[in-house]
Amino acid sequence: MQTADELLQPLSERALSKLKWRCRRGLLENDLFIARFFERHESHMTVGQAGAMETLMDLSDNDLLDLLLRRKEPEPEWAGAEVVALLLLMRTDGAQRPAISPSS
Repeated sequence: MQTADELLQPLSERALSKLKWRCRRGLLENDLFIARFFERHESHMTVGQAGAMETLMDLSDNDLLDLLLRRKEPEPEWAGAEVVALLLLMRTDGAQRPAISPSS
């Protein structure tokens, strides 16, 4: 079990790279939520958030999508505070449309 200080440590570049590889999903919708989360948060992601992401990645694609779309809420048996907080960030980021830059 990690201490609170360890959970707040920044995630190393190697660990981030491995996590991003682990987060590839079979449903495009899940990939969009995950990609938007990484676009906004990867530069300051913590060890605790990475652990929470691993927990979410253990879910089936359909269960993950149901959580991201608020069709259901996480089960307290497996979802601690870090997972709930991460899910809230992912839901918020995924609901926003990506910025469209004007073409020249």
